[in-house]
Amino acid sequence: MDDITFYRSSDKPYGAFSNLYQREMFFEGEKFPTAEHAYQAGKPRKKEVRDWLMASPSPSLLAMAAHGLYSWDIAPNWSQIKFDRMGVVLFAKFAQHQDLADLLLSTGDARLVESATVDNAVNRLWGEVNGKGKNMLGLILMEVRELIRRKT
Repeated sequence: MDDITFYRSSDKPYGAFSNLYQREMFFEGEKFPTAEHAYQAGKPRKKEVRDWLMASPSPSLLAMAAHGLYSWDIAPNWSQIKFDRMGVVLFAKFAQHQDLADLLLSTGDARLVESATVDNAVNRLWGEVNGKGKNMLGLILMEVRELIRRKT
């Protein structure tokens, strides 16, 4: 089985797999500019912190700010729900945009890997760095791909 790697939202053709890819989506009754926004909207404990995150001038700054929240600003159950939330967010993203669903389906049974360049705990959790990491984003994308495949 081949690997398909992605990282930057501007990379062709698979940049759309990045949560930072600019494509509006509806989630939990709201419109978000990216999947990263929809995902991170569930992380803060307080509305003020959520509003601050959502006002970030770019998806990458949103991600950076959200990863730097103090523990008391994070929803108490976040560590238990974050992967499930990511799955629901990604399903919504791909289900709402046929071109993105087609791109995801075009990967067949390839292993999808978020291949980061900076070695840190976040990149090793959501992706891989130098072939090492849990690649949770890739695994969830492969689950979403299978759900979309069954739906069509």
